[in-house]
Amino acid sequence: MAGVNGSFRIAHISDLHCGGVHFVPALLERAISEINDMQPDLVVCSGDLTTFGFKPEYVQAKSYLDKIECESIVIVPGNHDARNVGYVHFEEMFGARSSVLHVDGVSVVAVDSTEPDLDHGEIGRGRYPWIEEQFAPAAALKIFVLHHHLLPVPGTGRERNVVYDAGDAIECLLRAGVDLVLCGHKHVPYAWRLEDMFIVNTGTVSSLRLRGNTRPCYNVVQVEGSQVEVWRQYPYHGRDLIIRFSTETLAYEKHVARIDSEVTSRT
Repeated sequence: MAGVNGSFRIAHISDLHCGGVHFVPALLERAISEINDMQPDLVVCSGDLTTFGFKPEYVQAKSYLDKIECESIVIVPGNHDARNVGYVHFEEMFGARSSVLHVDGVSVVAVDSTEPDLDHGEIGRGRYPWIEEQFAPAAALKIFVLHHHLLPVPGTGRERNVVYDAGDAIECLLRAGVDLVLCGHKHVPYAWRLEDMFIVNTGTVSSLRLRGNTRPCYNVVQVEGSQVEVWRQYPYHGRDLIIRFSTETLAYEKHVARIDSEVTSRT
């Protein structure tokens, strides 16, 4: 793979949880201010915009996301957004729950992995042919977006919410030549390499529902040709490198932050 022609930057936010008692507006405002200053080519929001899926929470979330000054924004719902028939409000305010975007040689396929009123997620085998079809055109970088995680995340307690059909879904993404998977859900940033694919979680950008020593953050993906760096960005408080890899050689360097794994609260 030749890599992206020039540079490409992605801001990846997730798990806003607007409307909840642990939602901190100032954190989201700071993150949006930073994102607008960095002028990314793409912004990804991987779900849990709300806490209970109620319309006022969606209105609040939209009021913030509308402040993001980027022409290319990809948004999928999370399990909290699918509560209380909240997916209806998602469609009214943000459009289709699954979407496809091709921009500057980068292909993004985003899929709603939620089930109404349930915490677990599923892609569904009926979607596999569609996903592979969307990734069929040549692209310098192929990115898949969902809310739920495809692999367990260290420091998050007992595993309950890996996508139900994760094995088959991963095989589908590998067949499609996906380079990078972006997801959220567990509020803990982490990165895995699985065969020829990298799977990167981000934390919660604006909620204090945190596990162990994690802090509110979002990810920044910086692509230079075939070189990719993913940074954990703390609003107004610096950043840490999560992973650096090559889409050509698949060589990678991973940096893991210490997490207290004794916290097991639900997402």
